[in-house]
Amino acid sequence: MGKTATTVEEQIVLLQSRGMVFDCEIEKVKETLLDIGYYRLGFYSYYFQDRMTHHFTTHVHFNDIIKLYYFDFDMKMLLLRYIYRVEVHFRTQLLYYASNHYKDNNTWYVDPKIVDNSILKEFNTIYFILKTKNKSLIKHHVKYPSDFAPAWKVFEFLTFGQIYKLFSSLKNTELKKQIAAVYGFREVSLLDNYLISIINIRNICSHNGVLFDYNQPIGIKRIPNLKYRIKNWNNTNLNASLRLILFILSKVSKNRANDLEQEIKILLETTSENELVKNIINSKIKFDL
Repeated sequence: MGKTATTVEEQIVLLQSRGMVFDCEIEKVKETLLDIGYYRLGFYSYYFQDRMTHHFTTHVHFNDIIKLYYFDFDMKMLLLRYIYRVEVHFRTQLLYYASNHYKDNNTWYVDPKIVDNSILKEFNTIYFILKTKNKSLIKHHVKYPSDFAPAWKVFEFLTFGQIYKLFSSLKNTELKKQIAAVYGFREVSLLDNYLISIINIRNICSHNGVLFDYNQPIGIKRIPNLKYRIKNWNNTNLNASLRLILFILSKVSKNRANDLEQEIKILLETTSENELVKNIINSKIKFDL
């Protein structure tokens, strides 16, 4: 999209000039453009265009792009639901093991003897925002005018990324190993790699990135499970991330992992009637479970 705003009528003319075929009423096209947005749809139009000229390849229909967009949207909503289950479980493990390890210090998460100093300045800012806007913490500080609330009151309102940062900043290596052992890992570095990868997917799903073509910036380490282990050389694409999410989810609930696996397969099957969209999705995800 250029530097000047365009009307939906102008957007339609531009799409037609690039070879787009409209297989629905123009009023429906306008409604869709005003609903999703021309710029956002451009992230999906890209896969149907010549990289140099931006012209659409032969017989590309408007509904092809919409189909790809909604597939990606549905996959993001699906994964968010199950990643939330992983997030809650990890939050609970960190809170349980750390709070019981430091029984006499219910604000261990801001103790420089327990967590690395590098996170304290950032977390103080986060906490200040929470205690001025979060109703539960506002009530707590009215009743108990202390600097910080107990960990179990605070952690419920932290993001997955913030929870992970607190975990990674723990100075007690044995405590981190104890939490990693909950998931069957002897090495904390393995849990670190897996959590970062899942948080990356969670952020793509939450912030409107293109998911089906997403590649992890750092490869996912070998998954110690024959069913979910990545079978090919590609340990960064969405197939690798899906296998990882399923693996970690199976540590939380095998039934939920089975449910997610089936829902992914059903969602992929919805593209089978559109050969063009199906080929684009398969070429990027390469889901092979």
